[in-house]
Amino acid sequence: MEDRDIKSLTREELRKELLDRGEKAFRADQIYGWMHQRLAGGFEEMTNISKSLREALGSEYDYTNLEIVEVQRSKLDGTCKYLFRLADGNVIESVLMRYHHGNSVCISSQAGCRMGCRFCASTIGGLVRNLKASEMLDQIYQIQKDTGERVSNVVVMGTGEPLDNYENLLRFIRILSDEHGLHISQRNITVSTCGIVPRIRELADEDLSITLALSLHAAEQEKREELMPIARKYSLPEVLDACAYYFEKTGRRLTFEYSLVGRVNDHPEDAERLAALARPLHSHINLIPVNPVTERKYVQPDKKVIGNFKKELEKYGINVTIRREMGRDIDGACGQLRRRYLDEEHAKPKKGGDEC
Repeated sequence: MEDRDIKSLTREELRKELLDRGEKAFRADQIYGWMHQRLAGGFEEMTNISKSLREALGSEYDYTNLEIVEVQRSKLDGTCKYLFRLADGNVIESVLMRYHHGNSVCISSQAGCRMGCRFCASTIGGLVRNLKASEMLDQIYQIQKDTGERVSNVVVMGTGEPLDNYENLLRFIRILSDEHGLHISQRNITVSTCGIVPRIRELADEDLSITLALSLHAAEQEKREELMPIARKYSLPEVLDACAYYFEKTGRRLTFEYSLVGRVNDHPEDAERLAALARPLHSHINLIPVNPVTERKYVQPDKKVIGNFKKELEKYGINVTIRREMGRDIDGACGQLRRRYLDEEHAKPKKGGDEC
C-alpha cells in the first residue's frame, strides 16, 4: 500500500490519521462513508466536510479515481467489459456479469501477470505492477456508478495472481466487506489462485469466510507443468495439501477451476484423475471451456466432449458445473481487451518522429 493513498486505508487507520491531525473521529467516518458508500469521485464532492480540510486532504493524499477508457457491451447477455486507465497510465480490465441472482464483477488484481499460464492472454507481456487496494475497489465502484446497479458478488479472477499481491488483497477484502462500506459479504467474494502454496496456508489463517478457487487445469503434474509454469515451483501434491489445510481451517469448500483445452486435458482419463483429487476435499469443479486466444495455440473442445467430461465427473459423485460463457461477442477472454488496446497503442506513430 502507498503511504498516502487514502482510499486504501481501513476505517481504523483513517480515524488515526484524522485524530493525529487534530480532527474528530466522526470526520474520518464521514470521509470513509463518502469514499466507500457514496462512491465520491474526489474530496470536492464531500459537501459536509469543511473546504479547508478538503483542500488539506487533497494536498496530502492520493485519491484513486479510475478513468473508464472503453466499455464493450454484449448484445447476447448484457455482459459489460470495462477498460480502466490508472493514474500512472497503465490499463486494466474488469467484467460485469448479470445473473438472475444478482450482478457479479470480475476484477483484476495486477497490471499484467507473471504466472505465464499458456492459455491466458493476461500473461502476455508479463507483470507491470501490483494494484493498490483502492485500485481494486474502484473497479467495482466505477461499475456501480456507471450502471446505477448494485454489485452483490465479486470474483478476483481477472488479470493477475491475487496471492502474488497478498497484502493489498487482504486490505481490499476487509474494506469491501466492511459494514461502513459497500458491505459485500465475504461469502460472496471469491479469490482465484494458480496455487502459491505458502500464501494459501497464510490465507487459511486470516479468519476470512471468502471462497477460494484453485486454478487446477490438469490432474497430473506433467500436464499441469505444460499448462502452468508455476507448477514447476509448487508440485500438485504440495498444492493439494495446502488446499486441504485451507478446508480444515476455514470449513469453506474450495472450487477447482478447470479450463478444458481441446485434445490436451479433456480425455476420460483426465476426468477420472480429476475426480480422485476433488473427492477428498469435497470440492466443487467449475469446468471452463477455454476461450481461444489469438497468440496461443489452444482451442476449445466441441460441445459433445465438454458434456461427456461433465458426465464422467458426475459418475464419480463430483459436484460439477460448466461455466456459462459470457460476452463471447466481445473481447471475452481474460486479458484480451487490455492486450488489444496495448497493441493498438504500440502501433500508433510516435510523436516527434520522422514524417513522410
